[in-house]
Amino acid sequence: MSTATLLSLKQFLQLPDIETSPAWELLAEGAVQKPMPTIEHSRLQRNLTNLINAAQSSYEAIQELRCNVGNLSPVPDIAVVLEARLPETGHLQAAPDWLIEIRSPDQSTVDLEAKILHCLKHGTVLAWLIDLQRDRIWVWQEGELDILTDVAQLPALGIVELTVNEVLALTTQR
Repeated sequence: MSTATLLSLKQFLQLPDIETSPAWELLAEGAVQKPMPTIEHSRLQRNLTNLINAAQSSYEAIQELRCNVGNLSPVPDIAVVLEARLPETGHLQAAPDWLIEIRSPDQSTVDLEAKILHCLKHGTVLAWLIDLQRDRIWVWQEGELDILTDVAQLPALGIVELTVNEVLALTTQR
């Protein structure tokens, strides 16, 4: 599949290989395969998902959930969605309430930001972009962007209370 190929959402969803691992996404620049995660990325994704779900809120955190949003099909590292909005089967046909992306070393921050901004435009209320290489988390909420570090408290839809350092520490927990 060519990454420069511009497809409609319907055409993209009919392609045979989009559900392979790592997943393919339909973004503004075309069909793009997500990078293979590192051990730190994988641990953080698993541990953060488990932590959010352990809070027993009305939200569920799901790893790698395809979200058909407008004319695009992003697959956030973690999608946090109000349980009442989750489909019985298949993909989420909307933007997640809270989107979490973990930047891999070879990923462009600008490309991840474009994905996040698209979801925010279509209903996402909170987004995190976790940058492990720079020990910071970019947070979009209520039309504002903050770049947080160290002991800064992170907004989390009232589900959990975490600082940047606590999130970054999840990369080493087995």
